[in-house]
Amino acid sequence: MLHGHGDDGYLHSQPIKADFSTNVWYGGPPAGLQEYVFSQWPTVTRYPEVLAESLAAQVAAHHGVPPAQVLIGSGTTESIYLVAQAWAGRRTTILTPAFAEYEDAARLHGHSLRFLPWQELQADTVLDTDLVFICNPNNPTGSVLEQHVLVALLERHPNTVFVLDEAFLEFTIRITTAIPLLARFNNLMVLRSMTKAYAIPGLRLGYMVASAALISQLTQCKMPWAVNALAAAAGHFLFAHYAQVQPPIQQVLHDKAALVAQLRLNSGIEVLPSHTHFFLAATKRGTAADLKHWLLSQHGLLVRDAANFRGLTPQHFRVGARSATDNNLLVTALQKWTDFAD
Repeated sequence: MLHGHGDDGYLHSQPIKADFSTNVWYGGPPAGLQEYVFSQWPTVTRYPEVLAESLAAQVAAHHGVPPAQVLIGSGTTESIYLVAQAWAGRRTTILTPAFAEYEDAARLHGHSLRFLPWQELQADTVLDTDLVFICNPNNPTGSVLEQHVLVALLERHPNTVFVLDEAFLEFTIRITTAIPLLARFNNLMVLRSMTKAYAIPGLRLGYMVASAALISQLTQCKMPWAVNALAAAAGHFLFAHYAQVQPPIQQVLHDKAALVAQLRLNSGIEVLPSHTHFFLAATKRGTAADLKHWLLSQHGLLVRDAANFRGLTPQHFRVGARSATDNNLLVTALQKWTDFAD
Protein backbone atom coordinates (compact mmCIF):
# COMPACT_ATOMS: atom_id res chain seq x y z
CA MET A 1 0.00 0.00 0.00
CA LEU A 2 1.80 3.08 -1.22
CA HIS A 3 -0.62 5.51 0.38
CA GLY A 4 -3.00 5.32 3.34
CA HIS A 5 -0.46 5.14 6.17
CA GLY A 6 -0.05 7.58 9.03
CA ASP A 7 2.38 10.51 9.05
CA ASP A 8 0.91 11.80 5.79
CA GLY A 9 1.06 15.47 6.69
CA TYR A 10 3.00 16.20 3.50
CA LEU A 11 -0.22 15.52 1.56
CA HIS A 12 -2.05 18.38 3.27
CA SER A 13 -1.60 22.12 2.82
CA GLN A 14 -2.69 23.07 6.35
CA PRO A 15 -0.01 23.73 8.97
CA ILE A 16 0.14 20.90 11.52
CA LYS A 17 0.45 21.87 15.17
CA ALA A 18 0.68 18.29 16.45
CA ASP A 19 0.88 15.02 14.53
CA PHE A 20 -0.90 12.19 16.35
CA SER A 21 -1.10 10.09 13.18
CA THR A 22 2.39 8.64 13.54
CA ASN A 23 3.57 6.13 16.13
CA VAL A 24 7.19 7.30 15.81
CA TRP A 25 8.69 8.76 19.02
CA TYR A 26 7.75 12.43 19.01
CA GLY A 27 10.83 13.61 20.92
CA GLY A 28 13.15 13.60 17.93
CA PRO A 29 16.46 11.82 17.26
CA PRO A 30 18.93 11.23 20.10
CA ALA A 31 21.47 13.92 20.96
CA GLY A 32 24.62 13.60 18.91
CA LEU A 33 23.14 11.43 16.15
CA GLN A 34 22.74 14.20 13.60
CA GLU A 35 26.29 15.44 14.09
CA TYR A 36 27.71 11.95 13.78
CA VAL A 37 25.75 11.08 10.64
CA PHE A 38 26.71 14.38 9.01
CA SER A 39 30.37 13.71 9.84
CA GLN A 40 30.09 10.53 7.75
CA TRP A 41 29.09 12.45 4.62
CA PRO A 42 32.41 11.64 2.82
CA THR A 43 31.40 7.96 2.80
CA VAL A 44 28.70 8.65 0.20
CA THR A 45 31.39 8.90 -2.48
CA ARG A 46 31.84 5.12 -2.22
CA TYR A 47 29.43 2.22 -2.40
CA PRO A 48 28.28 1.11 1.05
CA GLU A 49 28.94 -2.37 2.37
CA VAL A 50 26.98 -4.87 0.31
CA LEU A 51 25.02 -6.20 3.30
CA ALA A 52 25.99 -3.64 5.96
CA GLU A 53 28.18 -6.39 7.40
CA SER A 54 29.90 -4.32 10.07
CA LEU A 55 26.58 -3.11 11.44
CA ALA A 56 25.28 -6.70 11.40
CA ALA A 57 28.27 -7.71 13.51
CA GLN A 58 27.56 -4.89 15.97
CA VAL A 59 23.88 -5.84 16.21
CA ALA A 60 24.81 -9.50 16.66
CA ALA A 61 27.20 -8.67 19.50
CA HIS A 62 24.48 -6.61 21.19
CA HIS A 63 22.02 -9.50 21.10
CA GLY A 64 24.57 -12.22 21.82
CA VAL A 65 24.12 -14.12 18.56
CA PRO A 66 26.53 -14.93 15.69
CA PRO A 67 26.67 -12.38 12.83
CA ALA A 68 25.30 -15.07 10.51
CA GLN A 69 21.98 -14.72 12.35
CA VAL A 70 21.53 -11.02 11.54
CA LEU A 71 20.46 -9.33 8.31
CA ILE A 72 20.30 -5.52 8.08
CA GLY A 73 17.55 -3.95 5.99
CA SER A 74 16.32 -0.61 4.72
CA GLY A 75 13.55 -0.41 7.31
CA THR A 76 11.19 -3.13 8.54
CA THR A 77 9.07 -2.78 5.42
CA GLU A 78 11.94 -3.99 3.25
CA SER A 79 12.34 -6.95 5.60
CA ILE A 80 8.65 -7.80 5.24
CA TYR A 81 8.84 -7.78 1.45
CA LEU A 82 12.04 -9.83 1.55
CA VAL A 83 10.35 -12.51 3.67
CA ALA A 84 7.39 -12.58 1.29
CA GLN A 85 9.74 -12.99 -1.67
CA ALA A 86 11.81 -15.72 -0.04
CA TRP A 87 8.64 -17.72 0.72
CA ALA A 88 6.84 -16.85 -2.53
CA GLY A 89 3.74 -18.89 -3.26
CA ARG A 90 3.44 -20.30 0.27
CA ARG A 91 0.47 -20.35 2.63
CA THR A 92 0.48 -17.47 5.09
CA THR A 93 -1.51 -16.43 8.14
CA ILE A 94 -1.76 -12.77 9.13
CA LEU A 95 -3.04 -11.69 12.55
CA THR A 96 -5.52 -8.84 12.09
CA PRO A 97 -5.90 -5.94 12.27
CA ALA A 98 -2.33 -5.52 11.11
CA PHE A 99 0.16 -3.39 9.23
CA ALA A 100 -1.06 -3.50 5.62
CA GLU A 101 2.35 -4.34 4.18
CA TYR A 102 2.19 -7.94 5.40
CA GLU A 103 -0.81 -8.56 3.17
CA ASP A 104 0.45 -6.46 0.27
CA ALA A 105 3.88 -8.11 0.25
CA ALA A 106 2.34 -11.58 0.46
CA ARG A 107 -0.10 -10.90 -2.38
CA LEU A 108 2.70 -9.47 -4.53
CA HIS A 109 4.55 -12.77 -4.20
CA GLY A 110 1.58 -15.08 -4.72
CA HIS A 111 0.89 -16.26 -1.18
CA SER A 112 -2.33 -18.03 -0.24
CA LEU A 113 -3.63 -15.93 2.64
CA ARG A 114 -5.55 -16.69 5.80
CA PHE A 115 -6.58 -13.94 8.22
CA LEU A 116 -6.98 -14.64 11.92
CA PRO A 117 -8.42 -12.03 14.30
CA TRP A 118 -5.87 -11.17 16.98
CA GLN A 119 -8.19 -12.11 19.88
CA GLU A 120 -8.64 -15.63 18.48
CA LEU A 121 -4.94 -16.50 18.73
CA GLN A 122 -4.40 -18.73 21.74
CA ALA A 123 -1.65 -21.09 22.89
CA ASP A 124 -3.60 -24.06 21.52
CA THR A 125 -4.61 -22.46 18.20
CA VAL A 126 -3.96 -24.76 15.25
CA LEU A 127 -2.21 -23.01 12.35
CA ASP A 128 -1.91 -24.81 9.02
CA THR A 129 0.25 -22.37 7.04
CA ASP A 130 3.93 -22.06 6.20
CA LEU A 131 4.28 -18.51 7.55
CA VAL A 132 2.60 -16.48 10.28
CA PHE A 133 2.99 -12.70 10.52
CA ILE A 134 2.54 -11.33 14.05
CA CYS A 135 3.19 -7.72 15.02
CA ASN A 136 4.13 -7.64 18.72
CA PRO A 137 3.21 -5.11 20.08
CA ASN A 138 0.56 -4.94 17.43
CA ASN A 139 0.00 -2.02 15.11
CA PRO A 140 -2.64 -0.51 15.24
CA THR A 141 -4.11 -1.91 18.47
CA GLY A 142 -1.16 -1.82 20.88
CA SER A 143 -2.04 -5.37 21.97
CA VAL A 144 0.75 -7.74 23.02
CA LEU A 145 1.28 -11.48 22.65
CA GLU A 146 2.65 -12.91 25.88
CA GLN A 147 5.82 -14.97 25.52
CA HIS A 148 4.34 -18.16 26.96
CA VAL A 149 1.72 -18.11 24.17
CA LEU A 150 4.40 -17.60 21.54
CA VAL A 151 6.49 -20.46 22.96
CA ALA A 152 3.49 -22.79 22.89
CA LEU A 153 2.78 -21.90 19.26
CA LEU A 154 6.42 -22.40 18.25
CA GLU A 155 6.44 -25.81 19.92
CA ARG A 156 3.15 -26.89 18.34
CA HIS A 157 4.11 -25.77 14.82
CA PRO A 158 7.75 -26.71 14.13
CA ASN A 159 7.21 -26.53 10.37
CA THR A 160 5.71 -23.05 10.43
CA VAL A 161 7.95 -19.96 10.39
CA PHE A 162 6.72 -17.26 12.76
CA VAL A 163 7.63 -13.76 11.58
CA LEU A 164 7.50 -11.63 14.72
CA ASP A 165 7.58 -7.91 14.00
CA GLU A 166 8.89 -6.09 17.08
CA ALA A 167 8.97 -2.65 15.46
CA PHE A 168 7.26 -1.09 18.49
CA LEU A 169 8.88 -3.06 21.28
CA GLU A 170 10.52 0.04 22.76
CA PHE A 171 7.06 1.50 23.39
CA THR A 172 5.83 -1.08 25.90
CA ILE A 173 6.89 -2.41 29.27
CA ARG A 174 4.56 -5.42 29.09
CA ILE A 175 6.84 -7.70 27.06
CA THR A 176 10.50 -8.09 26.14
CA THR A 177 12.14 -9.19 22.92
CA ALA A 178 11.74 -12.77 21.72
CA ILE A 179 15.30 -12.86 20.34
CA PRO A 180 16.56 -15.11 23.21
CA LEU A 181 14.05 -17.73 22.03
CA LEU A 182 16.17 -18.21 18.90
CA ALA A 183 18.45 -20.42 21.00
CA ARG A 184 15.54 -22.88 21.25
CA PHE A 185 13.57 -22.41 18.04
CA ASN A 186 14.65 -22.45 14.40
CA ASN A 187 11.16 -21.51 13.19
CA LEU A 188 11.23 -17.97 14.59
CA MET A 189 12.24 -14.78 12.81
CA VAL A 190 12.34 -11.46 14.68
CA LEU A 191 12.07 -8.14 12.83
CA ARG A 192 13.31 -5.00 14.55
CA SER A 193 12.99 -1.35 13.53
CA MET A 194 15.64 1.28 14.18
CA THR A 195 13.51 4.21 13.09
CA LYS A 196 10.45 4.32 15.37
CA ALA A 197 12.07 4.70 18.79
CA TYR A 198 14.87 6.95 17.52
CA ALA A 199 12.69 9.17 15.31
CA ILE A 200 14.60 8.61 12.06
CA PRO A 201 11.99 7.03 9.74
CA GLY A 202 13.38 9.06 6.83
CA LEU A 203 16.67 7.17 7.05
CA ARG A 204 15.06 3.70 6.68
CA LEU A 205 16.87 1.16 8.85
CA GLY A 206 15.98 -2.13 10.51
CA TYR A 207 17.20 -5.69 10.91
CA MET A 208 16.16 -9.31 11.19
CA VAL A 209 17.43 -11.92 13.64
CA ALA A 210 16.79 -15.61 12.96
CA SER A 211 18.61 -18.92 12.58
CA ALA A 212 21.59 -18.89 10.25
CA ALA A 213 19.63 -21.11 7.86
CA LEU A 214 16.70 -18.70 7.63
CA ILE A 215 19.00 -15.70 7.24
CA SER A 216 20.85 -17.52 4.45
CA GLN A 217 17.53 -18.17 2.68
CA LEU A 218 16.62 -14.49 2.96
CA THR A 219 20.05 -13.33 1.80
CA GLN A 220 19.59 -15.18 -1.48
CA CYS A 221 16.77 -12.72 -2.29
CA LYS A 222 18.52 -9.64 -0.93
CA MET A 223 19.65 -6.93 -3.33
CA PRO A 224 23.13 -5.45 -2.79
CA TRP A 225 23.66 -2.03 -1.19
CA ALA A 226 20.09 -1.84 0.14
CA VAL A 227 21.26 0.03 3.24
CA ASN A 228 22.84 3.37 2.40
CA ALA A 229 26.02 4.56 4.10
CA LEU A 230 24.38 7.27 6.22
CA ALA A 231 21.66 4.94 7.50
CA ALA A 232 24.32 2.39 8.43
CA ALA A 233 26.29 5.13 10.19
CA ALA A 234 23.19 5.98 12.22
CA GLY A 235 22.90 2.33 13.20
CA HIS A 236 26.52 2.23 14.39
CA PHE A 237 25.96 5.33 16.52
CA LEU A 238 22.75 4.01 18.06
CA PHE A 239 24.23 0.69 19.10
CA ALA A 240 27.41 2.37 20.36
CA HIS A 241 25.25 4.53 22.66
CA TYR A 242 22.38 2.09 23.16
CA ALA A 243 21.62 2.74 26.82
CA GLN A 244 21.66 6.51 26.33
CA VAL A 245 19.39 6.73 23.26
CA GLN A 246 16.30 4.90 24.49
CA PRO A 247 13.09 6.98 24.67
CA PRO A 248 11.77 7.77 28.18
CA ILE A 249 9.13 5.05 28.02
CA GLN A 250 7.81 5.51 31.58
CA GLN A 251 7.08 9.19 30.92
CA VAL A 252 5.64 8.41 27.49
CA LEU A 253 3.25 5.82 28.90
CA HIS A 254 2.34 8.11 31.80
CA ASP A 255 1.36 10.89 29.39
CA LYS A 256 -0.55 8.40 27.26
CA ALA A 257 -2.47 7.12 30.29
CA ALA A 258 -3.44 10.68 31.21
CA LEU A 259 -4.62 11.30 27.66
CA VAL A 260 -6.71 8.12 27.63
CA ALA A 261 -8.27 8.99 30.99
CA GLN A 262 -9.34 12.39 29.65
CA LEU A 263 -10.68 10.97 26.40
CA ARG A 264 -12.77 8.41 28.26
CA LEU A 265 -14.71 11.34 29.73
CA ASN A 266 -15.80 12.23 26.19
CA SER A 267 -19.15 10.56 25.48
CA GLY A 268 -18.60 10.74 21.73
CA ILE A 269 -15.31 8.82 21.67
CA GLU A 270 -14.64 5.17 22.50
CA VAL A 271 -11.04 4.41 23.47
CA LEU A 272 -9.72 0.86 23.14
CA PRO A 273 -7.14 -0.63 25.54
CA SER A 274 -3.48 -0.63 24.52
CA HIS A 275 -0.08 -1.53 26.00
CA THR A 276 1.80 1.05 23.93
CA HIS A 277 1.89 4.82 23.52
CA PHE A 278 -0.48 4.51 20.54
CA PHE A 279 -4.04 3.27 20.70
CA LEU A 280 -7.22 2.89 18.69
CA ALA A 281 -10.33 4.97 19.26
CA ALA A 282 -13.67 5.21 17.50
CA THR A 283 -15.85 8.23 16.89
CA LYS A 284 -19.58 7.88 17.53
CA ARG A 285 -20.31 10.74 15.15
CA GLY A 286 -19.56 10.50 11.43
CA THR A 287 -16.49 8.65 10.23
CA ALA A 288 -12.82 8.75 11.09
CA ALA A 289 -12.22 10.35 7.69
CA ASP A 290 -14.65 13.13 8.61
CA LEU A 291 -12.95 13.56 11.97
CA LYS A 292 -9.47 13.59 10.46
CA HIS A 293 -10.44 16.33 8.01
CA TRP A 294 -12.17 18.38 10.72
CA LEU A 295 -9.29 18.14 13.19
CA LEU A 296 -6.81 19.14 10.53
CA SER A 297 -8.80 22.03 9.06
CA GLN A 298 -10.14 23.43 12.34
CA HIS A 299 -7.35 22.69 14.80
CA GLY A 300 -4.21 21.77 12.87
CA LEU A 301 -4.14 18.30 14.45
CA LEU A 302 -3.54 15.10 12.49
CA VAL A 303 -4.80 11.63 13.45
CA ARG A 304 -4.58 8.31 11.59
CA ASP A 305 -7.78 7.25 9.84
CA ALA A 306 -7.71 3.52 10.64
CA ALA A 307 -10.62 2.47 8.44
CA ASN A 308 -8.27 0.78 5.95
CA PHE A 309 -6.98 -1.73 8.51
CA ARG A 310 -8.58 -5.11 7.80
CA GLY A 311 -11.15 -5.83 10.51
CA LEU A 312 -11.73 -2.24 11.59
CA THR A 313 -14.62 0.11 10.78
CA PRO A 314 -14.94 3.55 9.16
CA GLN A 315 -15.23 4.97 12.69
CA HIS A 316 -11.81 3.82 13.92
CA PHE A 317 -8.83 6.13 14.18
CA ARG A 318 -5.38 5.70 15.73
CA VAL A 319 -3.69 8.14 18.07
CA GLY A 320 -0.01 8.25 18.94
CA ALA A 321 0.25 10.04 22.26
CA ARG A 322 2.57 13.03 22.44
CA SER A 323 3.57 15.51 25.15
CA ALA A 324 1.03 16.52 27.79
CA THR A 325 0.69 19.93 26.13
CA ASP A 326 -0.06 18.47 22.71
CA ASN A 327 -2.34 15.83 24.20
CA ASN A 328 -4.44 18.55 25.82
CA LEU A 329 -4.93 20.15 22.40
CA LEU A 330 -6.41 16.88 21.15
CA VAL A 331 -8.63 16.44 24.19
CA THR A 332 -10.08 19.92 23.74
CA ALA A 333 -10.60 19.49 19.99
CA LEU A 334 -12.30 16.10 20.35
CA GLN A 335 -14.62 17.50 22.99
CA LYS A 336 -15.64 20.24 20.56
CA TRP A 337 -16.26 17.55 17.93
CA THR A 338 -18.61 15.76 20.31
CA ASP A 339 -20.30 18.94 21.57
CA PHE A 340 -20.98 19.98 17.99
CA ALA A 341 -22.81 16.70 17.41
CA ASP A 342 -24.90 17.20 20.53
